[in-house]
Amino acid sequence: MIFKKQDCNKDKKSRPLIGILLFLISIILMVLTGPIGLVYGFFQQLFTKGLVGIGEFALKIAVSIDQLGNVIMQHLFNLLWIKEGGYEFGNSDETISSALGKNKQLGTLSGFGKAIDKILDSIDSNHSLNSIDYYIQPTKENH
Repeated sequence: MIFKKQDCNKDKKSRPLIGILLFLISIILMVLTGPIGLVYGFFQQLFTKGLVGIGEFALKIAVSIDQLGNVIMQHLFNLLWIKEGGYEFGNSDETISSALGKNKQLGTLSGFGKAIDKILDSIDSNHSLNSIDYYIQPTKENH
């Protein structure tokens, strides 16, 4: 696997109608083709790698959903989980736990953010710290 170093710069400006149109197309395609791809993927992994393959496939899907959640929930998480000047949620290549862990390291979690982190720690020790994606580097405006 090839890793590239990324920063957390905001995405370049786009025309609003193009963004809305592409969003709607992506939802339609996911609804129509997603179930077929999911079922096929599970069977393909089951027959080629067994339960290990299904586990790997499921983990990739879970990370992708987590990254989607980081984008969808960014405004609410930035309001509720971090103090002003904290590392912002919303990078489409990063999981929620990675951004949470970076804020834990920086000491910028709000009380609510600390509570969420403790819940995750009770399920998986040091979850947010172990989830930090060091390939994504913060910028001056998003530290």
